[in-house]
Amino acid sequence: MIFAAGIGSRLKPFTDSHPKALAPVCGVPALERVLIRVRDAGIKKVVVNVHHFASQIIEFLEHNSFFGLDVTISDETGRLLDTGGGLLKAEELLMGSEPILLHNADIITDASISDMKQSHLSHGSDVTLLVSSRSSSRMLYFSQSNLLQGWKNLNSGQQIPVSVNLENYISMAFGGVHIVSPDIFKLLRRYEKEIAGEGNPFSIMPFYLWAINQLAIYGWCPPSPFRWFDIGTPEKLKAAGIAFCQA
Repeated sequence: MIFAAGIGSRLKPFTDSHPKALAPVCGVPALERVLIRVRDAGIKKVVVNVHHFASQIIEFLEHNSFFGLDVTISDETGRLLDTGGGLLKAEELLMGSEPILLHNADIITDASISDMKQSHLSHGSDVTLLVSSRSSSRMLYFSQSNLLQGWKNLNSGQQIPVSVNLENYISMAFGGVHIVSPDIFKLLRRYEKEIAGEGNPFSIMPFYLWAINQLAIYGWCPPSPFRWFDIGTPEKLKAAGIAFCQA
């Protein structure tokens, strides 16, 4: 599933008239780059959620024959549901026994999807998160065996769970790409009902932290150097364009 519904308020003025997912990275829309990477990793079926300028994304996909993929649209034009709510809305479109790749459309990276999937399967993970040691104000903390232990906002000092001494663990930044087992949907529905409120938008990271003792959530950092860009601002979009134009 590719999350392409975001409004992209930090990427104005582009997002005043376009969806963030179509922001060009070295002349190639971000969504196209993600779809080609997904296709090259052997994935054939993709769900794309839409909200902001949804028709532009749908027309773009149709014009490009869906890049040879079996693409289904999860329509959030009525209400933007964030990553957790968006995933839950798309549950019926994602039914099956295979792991599900979740990829933010505004994340441009060449980290190997195939290697990440292999790590997910070899660990028997419920969730595998792409992580790295890059600087961030919000960090995840992992044990020596790469199991998620908690999260902390370094600016505010807020941490989850509050009872864990995170100084004992390895800090890593989340990269907006994750693989989940379809078995998580039962807990996801429970989280919506008990915590977020039925039908309400919610981010998936608070769900992971809420379920930290019920799911095997592993961090995966590629062993080889890789490029990673969040194109959420004009400056970051420009940096990604320069890097990928030089490739």
